[in-house]
Amino acid sequence: MTKTVMWKEMTAEELVAKAKADAVVIMPVGSIEQHGPHLPVGVDTYLAEEVSRLAAEAVAGEMPIVVTPTLWCGMAEHHMAFGGTFTLDIPTYHALLGCFMKSLARHGFKRVLIVNGHGGNTAPLAAFLSDFARDTKLKVRSTTYFELSSPGMDKILEDQPHVRHACEGETSMLMVVAPGTVKTDRLAEAYGPKASTRISPFVARDRCFKEITPSGVVGDARRANADKGRRLLTHCRDAVVAVLRDPALWE
Repeated sequence: MTKTVMWKEMTAEELVAKAKADAVVIMPVGSIEQHGPHLPVGVDTYLAEEVSRLAAEAVAGEMPIVVTPTLWCGMAEHHMAFGGTFTLDIPTYHALLGCFMKSLARHGFKRVLIVNGHGGNTAPLAAFLSDFARDTKLKVRSTTYFELSSPGMDKILEDQPHVRHACEGETSMLMVVAPGTVKTDRLAEAYGPKASTRISPFVARDRCFKEITPSGVVGDARRANADKGRRLLTHCRDAVVAVLRDPALWE
């Protein structure tokens, strides 16, 4: 059997065997959206897939596991004003993910961990879980990898407390995952407010990202480097691995 953990690299026969072995399915979900003057629009998709792959490879000797193709489009209306962005609406996102879940259930898989790489997807994913459980009988869990990893990542980042957007953190990680896509000659422009201002953490509002940051960046990418990126990715991998190893995950 192929040693890869990636669904797209396996044969149908191998995937049937994975289902029979009660493999855990990791489903990375990302976005295609603006990431400032220095990063490609695929940042969230690149990073969600890489963190998922690294985590799956780390536990492949302990449990059957497979990583689906990454869903590259998500909820990104707030970035549309910059251009270069695709977005779904809630009914479409729900329906699309629902079809994926039904496909997995029909093939005999039972457990799915969604690994999200885009902040705009977090609330919709949490709201969808009960529908997926009801409609498919799958055990479906979701996590946003940079929120899950935040305590350890905060110790590595120098100029900001958390991963923001097109910032020191995301830029450093992409310097490792897809270094040829990072425009290092534009890093001097790659900074913005340290956080998006809020009325209160308990009051939600809709804001165009261009109102928050003219550069498209929240945080500061000027301190990014590949060594920092490797350390951040390792921490993200380990945080997802800890979840996968937790026996309470599927209770």
